[in-house]
Amino acid sequence: MRTTITTAVLALLLSSHQCTSISKSTKSRANIVKPKVITQQVKHDTDDPAIWVHPEDTSKSLIIGTDKDSDGGLFVFNLDGVIVNKVTDIKRPNNVDIEYGFKLGNQTIDIALTTERERNQVRIFSLPSMKEVGAFSVFDGEEHRSPMGISIYKNPSTGIMYAIVGRKSGPKDNYLWQYKLVEKNGKITGELVRKFGKYSGIKEIEAIAVDDELGYIYYSDEQYGIHQYYADPEKGNQSIAVFGQGDFLSDIEGISIYPTSSNTGYILVSNQQADTFNVYRRENPTAGKIAEIPVSTKKSDGSEASAVNFGDKFPKGIFVAMSNGKVFHIYDWRDIEERILQKDIRK
Repeated sequence: MRTTITTAVLALLLSSHQCTSISKSTKSRANIVKPKVITQQVKHDTDDPAIWVHPEDTSKSLIIGTDKDSDGGLFVFNLDGVIVNKVTDIKRPNNVDIEYGFKLGNQTIDIALTTERERNQVRIFSLPSMKEVGAFSVFDGEEHRSPMGISIYKNPSTGIMYAIVGRKSGPKDNYLWQYKLVEKNGKITGELVRKFGKYSGIKEIEAIAVDDELGYIYYSDEQYGIHQYYADPEKGNQSIAVFGQGDFLSDIEGISIYPTSSNTGYILVSNQQADTFNVYRRENPTAGKIAEIPVSTKKSDGSEASAVNFGDKFPKGIFVAMSNGKVFHIYDWRDIEERILQKDIRK
């Protein structure tokens, strides 16, 4: 009789615990931040977005996103999520980044760079026309060459631009290579200036982000942590820090930087399997996670943030994240910021 009662009580307790867990989980997912816009679908598989700010009318700004496949391309969306342009015949474009004001001949142009994994190169396009203006091969002479992540550093003092490129797999040191962007014969190409970057060897490195103003590179060592290095190759290859260890369910993915001043702001990093973004202070990310924001994106890889006023719809900027379903989600930054301020455990 006692055994029967104990078993029944145990079953009741377990059932109660399961209901409570489900209730908490449901409540958590019900409290997710939802995007203001979901883009039209690409053909194959979205992976990484970049934001180009229109110089005269920010409401006409564009989002450039990769469609990752052997028959892939770059898709261009307006802020309503409508496809307005595209470039195809890019063999598995992984990541994309943009920069402003490259001097090419007698012109000054904005550019988008994307990694083309199956051709072991970076391809370069002018913005907003998406006309191809250059390309260069990467990781020449290496066993592991397939490029994945890319981010551009523009030195605030000199105006020199560099592409920092990662790869699908590589050695435990010098996993990333840095290329100076230069003009040659009327096209843009890259000159290797630096090899750097520790790798845990656990999974892979894809997401790379650069903070031009503070001069740092961040990259996600996917099941290990987020590495921080100096962006200026003249400052050497010594690691500054690794942070975020223990903060993620599994894979550490896309990194975005949202500035609130010249030296403050937030770093958002995709906690991919949890469908959340972990938030760190831009001025001191090693102090630890300050918030974790649940979002509607599913298994998000790449993301991007901008603090520009894009008009009445997005007056404090946007946060754009890749989601399963061949789409990108465009969030009103005010919705993200509200959750950060609610959840900031260090304020």
